[in-house]
Amino acid sequence: MTDKENSWDKLLQIKTVGRDDTNSDEYRYPYEPTPYIVLERLASTELFGKDDVVLDYGCGKGRVGFFLSYRTKAKTIGIEYDERICQSALENRKTAVSRAKADFVLTRAEEYEVPHEVNRCYFFNPFSVEILHKVMARIIESWYADPREILLFFYYPSDEFMCYLMTVDELEFYDEIECGDLFEGNDSRERIMVFELPCYEIEEYENG
Repeated sequence: MTDKENSWDKLLQIKTVGRDDTNSDEYRYPYEPTPYIVLERLASTELFGKDDVVLDYGCGKGRVGFFLSYRTKAKTIGIEYDERICQSALENRKTAVSRAKADFVLTRAEEYEVPHEVNRCYFFNPFSVEILHKVMARIIESWYADPREILLFFYYPSDEFMCYLMTVDELEFYDEIECGDLFEGNDSRERIMVFELPCYEIEEYENG
């Protein structure tokens, strides 16, 4: 696992390995990058392409954005509240092979207005469910303002996250990407849950 982590960092010309809980608290969780082996599986789903714009919540040092931009050609936006960690992402952007398609914003997730071109959102437990409520309100606000399909990806979701997501009227369950076989043990949380905000206007037009 460590070899893969270092190999991908070297290939992408970035430094994202390691955990950082310096400024974490009960609402904003430590920086811990998504394992590359999980990102490989995510990219293989073909749910990302060159016309997609991915918003990575709690982007940390930028691994998800750099990887998906490299593997799928999607444009990515990473948002991070910790100034020091966000600076690491910006430093990585100076050398990253996919830097042209990866942007980063220093901001709190619940305050960020979701750009209308965003149609993919990624979460790896960046914050508490209380903050998720506010973040979902922002996403849904953008979706209502500019109707489009938006897919939301939740890696290693907590029970609290899942219970809340199941109550959001606008959301529909889309898919489950199993990741348990990538690791030892039998951890039921090793999965990516995918939800959808569908584009009803397009569906209604196509159904005539």
